Amino acid sequence: MFSTDIGLWDDEDQFFYDVLCLPDNQRVRLRIRSVVGLIPLFAVETLEPELLEKLPGFRRRLEWFLMHRPDLASLVSHWQSPGRGERRLLSLLRGHRMKKLLKRMLDETEFLSDYGVRALSKAHLEQPFQLQIGHVDQSVRYTPGESDSRQFGGNSNWRGPIWFPMNFLIIESLQKFHHYYGDDFKVECPTGSGHFLTLAQVAAELSHRL
Repeated sequence: MFSTDIGLWDDEDQFFYDVLCLPDNQRVRLRIRSVVGLIPLFAVETLEPELLEKLPGFRRRLEWFLMHRPDLASLVSHWQSPGRGERRLLSLLRGHRMKKLLKRMLDETEFLSDYGVRALSKAHLEQPFQLQIGHVDQSVRYTPGESDSRQFGGNSNWRGPIWFPMNFLIIESLQKFHHYYGDDFKVECPTGSGHFLTLAQVAAELSHRL
């Protein structure tokens, strides 16, 4: 897909993708479902009410930003809405997009494996990503074992193996989200199983698999 105005979030696939910027100012969405698309989960922090009371200057600047830059404020969570324990949430993701990301992340045909979250969706085993621009033709496919290409520098975690540090950050982010949403917020884990867990329980499940 070629465009001059394109964002990272894809409404059709409900996932974040990289965008390649070409010299002629065209933008190409790279529909590679990798852990890169899960990284927005990491941009999350909860604010305790007593902390905000101690930082009135920070609170005023935050309120000004949200009021005077609605174009940017619309992209982040509603920090004004108190969660469990009157905590506030600062996150790049609102509940809807977070649930869509977790739906893919917790799908055993995509990211979720017996040993944690894959760096590349297993969907690319049967459907490799193909990109052809001019005389350049590249492909990315799921290869969990030994690398069959030096495209990513030989044996690279980006081909699909479990990347432990990224899993750690995913678990930490889920714990922070649970700190705000509490036990009433649940997601299906694994996707399609009919088994719903709190975000803290999902974090514990990923820890167990690792």
